[in-house]
Amino acid sequence: MSTRLKSIIGGSTGNMVEWFDWYVYSAFTLYFAPHFFPSTDRTAQLLSAAAVFAVGFVMRPIGAWVMGVYADRHGRKAGLTLSVILMCAGSLIIACTPGYEQIGVAASALLVVARLLQGLSVGGEYGASATYLSEMAGQGRRGFYSSFQYVTLISGQLLAIMVLLLLQAVLPPADLEQWGWRIPFAIGAVLAVVVFRLRRGLAETESFKDAKPSNEQKSGFLTLLRHHPRETALVMLLTAGGTLAFYSYSIYMQKFLVNTSGFTKEAASQINAITLFAFMCLQPVAGALSDRIGRKPMMIAFGVSGVLFTYPIFSTLEHTTDMVTASLLVMAALIIVTGYTSINAVVKAELFPAHIRALGVALPYALANTLFGGTAEYVALSFKDAGWERGFYWYVTAMIAISLVVYLRMRDTSKNSLIKED
Repeated sequence: MSTRLKSIIGGSTGNMVEWFDWYVYSAFTLYFAPHFFPSTDRTAQLLSAAAVFAVGFVMRPIGAWVMGVYADRHGRKAGLTLSVILMCAGSLIIACTPGYEQIGVAASALLVVARLLQGLSVGGEYGASATYLSEMAGQGRRGFYSSFQYVTLISGQLLAIMVLLLLQAVLPPADLEQWGWRIPFAIGAVLAVVVFRLRRGLAETESFKDAKPSNEQKSGFLTLLRHHPRETALVMLLTAGGTLAFYSYSIYMQKFLVNTSGFTKEAASQINAITLFAFMCLQPVAGALSDRIGRKPMMIAFGVSGVLFTYPIFSTLEHTTDMVTASLLVMAALIIVTGYTSINAVVKAELFPAHIRALGVALPYALANTLFGGTAEYVALSFKDAGWERGFYWYVTAMIAISLVVYLRMRDTSKNSLIKED
């Protein structure tokens, strides 16, 4: 039991640092966008930065494919270790790259390169960490323990926001906009080195040790499509609405509160931090609940609530100027998406056998993230730029509705799990 708990804590801590590095980009977009994308129009700058954010997602399917196969063939521990090296390199590049005024378009190009490296890393990280935590959890507690995959994902995002709040408090606005935004990227690079050493000491899962696939069953893209086409499509479809809702309610929400509701950067950051902390605490509660009532009811609850309340929440926030009211509305949206975030990792892991589990979890998830999660900010800002911002609210609602149909038709993975560990 002590080894299992130590491994879960170790894997979760590393996952937190990976996601901190990933989300720092979004948290500090309002500050660094003018340095890489000069323009007098704030929305145009944010559009450019959001486009690079989306470009990072292009690499996620490639990272999921390459590193998913690597984790299936060489171990979950090996996959987790490799991913953090790539994340470190991406953060270091952003921290050190001069601005557009110094090196011109090369600044924008280097920012793209850094996000491509980070996208490659995160693409492999999700599958390896979701698989590792699900396999280490043990039967009857998988929902609870695997929920820490999103606890650490959110805590990485929250840590990025907390660093932002700290820098906003100790640095004059001019210094933060001029050079202070580089600090969190440097912190991320250093923390990634620490995680590299931590992950080298993790225990390997019994599922990986016991998996003895034949040459025809070895993890690979063609094997996944040939032997598990239904599960692959299922992961993509159940992810589509969930990941779009998550990125809309959390990542894009900070920009929405500034660019549409009219809150200051500092107020928006505070709202984001408070609601994300409460959201993080909900994950293990919902994960434990799924161990008792099943995964399917949780996802259906998210689907129904998301379809009914996404439009009202966003449209009300448009005209909200009170921080308490805004916080309650954002929290309501995050409570809704908890039905997906708390259990999505274990649901995907339970669909695949051990010899192809990391790839099966990572690749279709990354594809759905690239199409829907990574483009959420860009699509939202494009609707706003076109003068029909509410079109984005309907878009999110429609994608959640599509995923809801899948939730209603799929089997409950907690009762049909392919993870064989006790």
